[in-house]
Amino acid sequence: MSTQAERFAEIYAATYEQILGYAMRRCEIPEDAADIVAETYATAWRRADRLPDGDEARLWLYGVARNTLANHRRGQLRRQQRSAELNVDLADLYSRTPDSSVELGAIARTFRELNDDDRELLSLVAWEGLDHAQIATVLGVSRNAVRIRLHRARKRFSRALSKAGVTAHNLAMESA
Repeated sequence: MSTQAERFAEIYAATYEQILGYAMRRCEIPEDAADIVAETYATAWRRADRLPDGDEARLWLYGVARNTLANHRRGQLRRQQRSAELNVDLADLYSRTPDSSVELGAIARTFRELNDDDRELLSLVAWEGLDHAQIATVLGVSRNAVRIRLHRARKRFSRALSKAGVTAHNLAMESA
C-alpha cells in the first residue's frame, strides 16, 4: 500500500497535463493558468484524504480547478473595481488644480506604470486612508521607513505625471 504522498504524486503525474490544459484554455495569461494549477494541487494536497480513487480523482481536480478559477476571476474583478475607484480618487485630487483639463486616462496610465511598491504605498494612503503608523504595521517596517518610501514614491509619481503632461501644483496626498 502506498503512502499518501506517493498516492498524491501518482495522481499529480497522471492528471497534471489535463488540469494545466483546462486552466490554459480558460486564462488569458499563461501565468494565471500556472497559478490556477498550483492552487488546485495545493488544495488537493491539503485535502489528500478526500481525493477519490481512479478517474474520479481527475474529475474531482477539475472541480477544484473550476472553483479556483472562479475565485481567481472574482479577485481580478475586485482588483479592477478597486483600480477604477482609485483612478477616480486620483482624478478628484487633480480636479482641484488650476489645470482642469487633466485627463483621467493619463493619470490612470501613469499610476499603473509605477512599480508595485510605489503603487501599493500610494494606494494605502489615497485609497485606504491609512496613516504612516498604520502603513508601517501593514508592511512590517518602521514609520520612518514608510515616511521615506512614501516621499520617494510621491516624487516618482509626480515626475511620471509631469512626463505624461499632467501637472498638479498642490497634491492632496502630501497632507497624509
